[in-house]
Amino acid sequence: MKTILTDIEGTTSSISFVKDVLFPYARRALPAFVAARGHEPDVRKWLDQVAAESGGLCQDDMIVETLQGWIDQDRKHTALKALQGMIWKDGYGQADFTAHVYPDAVDALRAWHAAGHSINVYSSGSVPAQHLFFGHSDAGDLRGMISNWFDTEMGGKREAASYRRIVEALGVPAAQVLFLSDVVEELDAAREAGLDTVLVDRRQDYPAPRLGEATHGHQRVEDFTAITP
Repeated sequence: MKTILTDIEGTTSSISFVKDVLFPYARRALPAFVAARGHEPDVRKWLDQVAAESGGLCQDDMIVETLQGWIDQDRKHTALKALQGMIWKDGYGQADFTAHVYPDAVDALRAWHAAGHSINVYSSGSVPAQHLFFGHSDAGDLRGMISNWFDTEMGGKREAASYRRIVEALGVPAAQVLFLSDVVEELDAAREAGLDTVLVDRRQDYPAPRLGEATHGHQRVEDFTAITP
């Protein structure tokens, strides 16, 4: 029985949803969010961390500008991800949007779960944001199929040590874990840690297929129907 570990963006879900819906929504909402909730301890700690790491910013509007710049750069910073997650929670709660999940991914996840495979998520988005994503998807609440959630607190997704930590947390042999991602460098790191790997190379997200040497030797599929755990 395989233990499935899957990425989200570009794997279960479209890259465009994150870049064209979630990121712009958070960028627009940041000023009002910080003005309204910047005094709350759970928000303030992240704002203070950004301020300290950016040379001691002393005004919230400067912190907001820094965070918006990070969004534009798609920076994988824990403080940004945490704050985005809080903003997205409001957006999901107000039904401003639902999270895109490819139908083939939904069908496969349901089939694997029914067959007894453990399904786990590893994404650069924070764990709370992952819960929101799968809890408010186009296909409804999918969280009941997910056993464990991992984010960059485990380490960077292109570092083999991160996958070793995840395997330890899962409590299974590394060779029993199948990691699914659209990013070859992430798959390289997972393979170095002993995991099985599959490159998800969706035409919707990658119009030019990655073939031959571009796959770095990872099994390549174009959707979840071709994956057999």
